[in-house]
Amino acid sequence: MLKIGFIGAGTTGTALAVRLSQKGCPVVAVSSRTLSSAQKLAGLVPNCGVCHTAQEVAEAAGLVFITTPDDVIAQVCTEVQWHEGQSVVHCSGAHSVDILDPAKKLGAAVGSFHPLQTFADVDQAIENLPGSTFALEAREPLLSTLKELTSLLNGNWVELKPGDKVLYHAAAVFACNYMVTLVKLALDLWQDFGVSQKEATRALLPLLRGTINNIGNIGLPDCLTGPVARGDSGTIERHLSALETRSPSLLTTYKELGLQTIPIALAKGKIDAQKAEEMKALLSLERK
Repeated sequence: MLKIGFIGAGTTGTALAVRLSQKGCPVVAVSSRTLSSAQKLAGLVPNCGVCHTAQEVAEAAGLVFITTPDDVIAQVCTEVQWHEGQSVVHCSGAHSVDILDPAKKLGAAVGSFHPLQTFADVDQAIENLPGSTFALEAREPLLSTLKELTSLLNGNWVELKPGDKVLYHAAAVFACNYMVTLVKLALDLWQDFGVSQKEATRALLPLLRGTINNIGNIGLPDCLTGPVARGDSGTIERHLSALETRSPSLLTTYKELGLQTIPIALAKGKIDAQKAEEMKALLSLERK
């Protein structure tokens, strides 16, 4: 099996190194901008050596993961003397494989291996990684190697074409990062009627879990509930009135999300075209 090295010892790199090592993959080398970070990762992985430079990692491993911050990937790739027979893979969600062209020109195989997962800290990253979907970009035989690693992590994979990566990453932002933003907005509303953020979080978590379960078990569009799904214009109008009075900064956001929800409600079949137009007029961003 190929010896694996990591340039970058952050959350993603540490989670991958630990989980791949647990599955029998020889993770032999790591380097990082700070020696302490590399030492911390190496301490979690048996027989992993700490390197002082990225070049040392490249000399020790046949498959090198660049798990630095996105803005540093190109610089790292340029500074290392890669060679034929070697594979270089980054884990960025936003960048395509073309950022690794300097390694490709030196004869290395290049690829992208992005875990579609949220990593808030190292412990959660290690826990959440198995079962994730991985976005892969590579040519054979490296593509097959990345698929094998995905299988070892009990994950699924999706192959992306050149140019797909940015939209793929934007979709992840909608599903993950902006969900956090929406929850924050909901918590702010609860504080407006005197409930603390901690209490509101506890109250809303079962609703969030139920929503995720419905998405997984029932699927779109049938999992949609709420006033737009029912065509309940009266409730929507009351929401708009309350927001305008007590939280006007959220009025435009509520309207835009409502407008985006109407097509889902139509697809579910619980409202007709006439009711959809009625709600569109009610939620119009131009309506005062």
